[in-house]
Amino acid sequence: MAVTTVGVIRERYPGENRVAITPDVVTRISTDDVTVIVESGAGTGSRFSDEDYRTAGARIGSLKEVIDNASVICCVNPAEPDGLRTGQILIGVFEPLHRTDLIKRLQAIEATVVSLDLLPRKLSRAQSMDVLSSQANIAGYKAALVAADAYGRYFPMLTTAAGTSQPATVLILGTGVAGLSAIGTARRLGAVVTAYDVRPEAKGEVESLGARFLELTSVASGSGEGGYARQLTETEREAQQAELAEAIGRFDVVITTAKVPGRKPPILVTEDAVARMRPGAVVVDMAAGELGGNVAQVKSEGSFETDNGVTIIGAGNLPSQMAPAASTAYARNISAVLKHLIVDGTVHVDTDEEITGQIVVTHQGRPVSPALADALTESTDQAGDSA
Repeated sequence: MAVTTVGVIRERYPGENRVAITPDVVTRISTDDVTVIVESGAGTGSRFSDEDYRTAGARIGSLKEVIDNASVICCVNPAEPDGLRTGQILIGVFEPLHRTDLIKRLQAIEATVVSLDLLPRKLSRAQSMDVLSSQANIAGYKAALVAADAYGRYFPMLTTAAGTSQPATVLILGTGVAGLSAIGTARRLGAVVTAYDVRPEAKGEVESLGARFLELTSVASGSGEGGYARQLTETEREAQQAELAEAIGRFDVVITTAKVPGRKPPILVTEDAVARMRPGAVVVDMAAGELGGNVAQVKSEGSFETDNGVTIIGAGNLPSQMAPAASTAYARNISAVLKHLIVDGTVHVDTDEEITGQIVVTHQGRPVSPALADALTESTDQAGDSA
């Protein structure tokens, strides 16, 4: 009987505390034909000890031992550990559309790269694998808490002997999974919440959570295929920014959530918009990262105060701040992916299958997705031009 060994490595990405597989998932996936080996210390940031993994049935080893023994290696952020063997399978969130150099290096050793940010999220049978949604739900919840902590006043209306404090007014920009989670959390904290999305159909979801929907006249509809927002034209984007700038100044807290996998996030909060906000206001940018963010002045991570007293927080990796919960959700997604790929102890990479064909970036040295093949070719051409 064939046996597949699944390896779990310690995250080395700066500030990352999550782990790809938790002890409870080790128990779920371990069978006579699937074994698990975990790098020592991999779960420390998520409060899982090596002994927790041993108890669950995993072996503990060094990074080299994991790489030497595992045919499948699981991670959270993009990983390229030394000593990878030809044909090994890497599963994680690789963001391949803008990490083309990494993908080309992995392609050169004929690794199979499975990137879960490419998952077709509208497929009902893929929902248990949906890493982006599970992590966005946690990020939206945490964003509201981060905003409340940074805001120097109460979120709820409070009546005391010293007088009445008015509730904070909160604007959520983007009502996907993260936005809806932020709306619900801010509402539970007692704030008066308004939300905006370019998709008119989002209004019903916003109002069902007890929030108001901000309607702009500059973009009639930004709805795209599959329920997602489409890319706005330059004219639409400029009109949207101008109209949003007027609205943003009325709010105490703004939380932005418009992150586009593999692409630069759209600017929703301009410098003019921040200049219109009151001293003490807070902006939390959940899209902040290597490619920028939704706020014009944002830094990839960390906070700073503007000249007019507005606190801007770059918060692109909030799930890491809730590593135990985020790792638990992520590991369950990974478990579903492994059960999809491993049959009778053997990993089957059928690139013609509906789900597998979407999440496999490169297999045995060749790019699978046409879009990614174009991105890899474009990256090579640009490198040649710059040389």
